[in-house]
Amino acid sequence: MTAPRRVAVTGIGVLGWPGLGRDAFWQGLLEAPAEGRRVMDHFDPLPHFDSPKDARRTDRFAQMALAAAAEALEQSGELSADPDRIGVWVGTGVGGLRTLEDQIQVRIEKGERRVSPFLVPMLMANAASAAISMRYGFSGPCENTVTACAAGTQSIANAAMLIRSGRCDAVITGGSEASNSITGEATFWNMTAVSRSHISRPFDLERDGFIQAEGAGVLVLEDLESAQNRGATVLGEILGGASNADAYHITAPSPGGAGAVRCMELALADAGLQPDDIVHINAHGTSTPLNDAAEAEAIQKVFGTPGPQVTSTKGVTGHALGAAGAIEAVAVLLAMEHGLIPPTYGYATPDPDMAPIRIVAPEPAPWTPGPSLSNSFGFGGHNGAIVIGPPPPE
Repeated sequence: MTAPRRVAVTGIGVLGWPGLGRDAFWQGLLEAPAEGRRVMDHFDPLPHFDSPKDARRTDRFAQMALAAAAEALEQSGELSADPDRIGVWVGTGVGGLRTLEDQIQVRIEKGERRVSPFLVPMLMANAASAAISMRYGFSGPCENTVTACAAGTQSIANAAMLIRSGRCDAVITGGSEASNSITGEATFWNMTAVSRSHISRPFDLERDGFIQAEGAGVLVLEDLESAQNRGATVLGEILGGASNADAYHITAPSPGGAGAVRCMELALADAGLQPDDIVHINAHGTSTPLNDAAEAEAIQKVFGTPGPQVTSTKGVTGHALGAAGAIEAVAVLLAMEHGLIPPTYGYATPDPDMAPIRIVAPEPAPWTPGPSLSNSFGFGGHNGAIVIGPPPPE
């Protein structure tokens, strides 16, 4: 039986509230954030389109995915694979919500005949994957995952499976989200999921909800042997991944983090690793009371005490929903590159009722990069986890 192929990461691109592009984003992860909204008012989509008209016909979440893909592919260099064997798999939580809201307003104010014929192509959740495949001529599998806040992580795991199985030689993957419309923000506010203090405090005693954000993260995954043969720089390796369901509640986590426990255990098994092999976890860590407590308990159950070093970069980035897992995978790879784990900003006061885990705060933590876990847990009970390793020895 042929062993599964190994999956290399050869390019990363990211747009987030801390910064546009890898360098600015990394620097932002090491700086205390300002309070309030995490919207990228400084993002200009026009350089990524042939004309302003083309940009207007693309929802913001797909615009951001194209920008992140451009950065990732530039770093990766020219792919040598047959375009039929290059796939695209970019997840999202809600897709083109801004376009939908805008066009409903157009219908109310101006009538049905003024609704854009591009409404459906712009709001559909697969629009980001489609835009990337068309831009670069990648004609392999072109799919997407829509599993709320787990979408980015599960997309990366699904993309890696396409390479491990031999179906693809490379896949452009990640997640993108732009749900910060008036209605999108109102719904999270009214369900009391958003911080009333306008501060993201993952795992802190005073945590009171997340900060809604937008952003995109894209990775170029390749068959490791092919990447090495073409002389690409390998940034890291996707060692394994898993997904499962709580099968419990539409928004609340299962008691004791039971679903998260199973998901992390499945990801470790897929990677062929034991809990003691994991040295760092980029936690889902949304700053909501129930979810942080459940994740901490799950981490403690799987890894014991003291366990791996844990950080939640959402203290800086806010919560970009379906893009969060992809953005956090980029954060893990950048932490490996720089030999530094970003701190959990907003964490100051331990919660005495929370299971003890090793939270990195208030300063970054130097480390020797090793196998790391990135967690994402979404509404609907969707759980995702991926195991990321440092570049293999040359």
